[in-house]
Amino acid sequence: MVRTVLLVVACLAAEDYPLPAGTPVYAMADGRVSYSGRMDGYGWLVIIDHPQFGLYSLYGHLSPSRWTIEPGPVAKGDPIGSIGDADENGGTRERTMDPHLHLGVRAGRRADHPGSGQWRWMAGWTAPCPQDLGWLQPSAIIVAQHVPAGGFVAPHGDFFAKWGIEFLLGVVCALVALGVSIFAIRRNQTLPLFVASVALYAIAWLLQDQTTRVGILIRALSVLLVVIAAVRLARRPAGAKAREE
Repeated sequence: MVRTVLLVVACLAAEDYPLPAGTPVYAMADGRVSYSGRMDGYGWLVIIDHPQFGLYSLYGHLSPSRWTIEPGPVAKGDPIGSIGDADENGGTRERTMDPHLHLGVRAGRRADHPGSGQWRWMAGWTAPCPQDLGWLQPSAIIVAQHVPAGGFVAPHGDFFAKWGIEFLLGVVCALVALGVSIFAIRRNQTLPLFVASVALYAIAWLLQDQTTRVGILIRALSVLLVVIAAVRLARRPAGAKAREE
């Protein structure tokens, strides 16, 4: 029985701390807030990168209706938010969630991980043991106040295991953008290019993970299409512009 309990505790991706709604939450160490926003299942979610330790910390089930922090530098002990009410911390009026803090600590940086799949940076539960994916025990890290020489080292997973879903999404988006671009250039039209660029940027926004490699790739493609469309529009004779209008 004891072994079973220890095994379950050892394979958690985070620790939950029951606290009254409105309780302030503070940064566990110096770092930079790399994400602060709404997240399904988490209410308001804050993530802080601590590159000096090779870690990032995750604070879930915060309040979106009270004060929220903006991305940027933060010092140890700075307030970063507060515990959310039962109907806003990831719960709803119909299905409330007891107020609590979901605290996670992981080796590496947030941008080292995709926005979906087992390796996702905001994971609360994974099929593999979370420790195999770099998740650490927050209370042990905080109590020990010890960092290995060179910092914590993130595990290296197979590329497709980590980035498969987002990589495929990026490829599909790139192919669609290429197809629209070729069509627009052959038809000598600029409007489809603008439409494709807006659609690509919207996809990157919906990913909610705009600092990872795939998000950067999709946004870069959208900017490229805007530039191509702008250049083509600038080079068109005034008569051609008038006919298109």
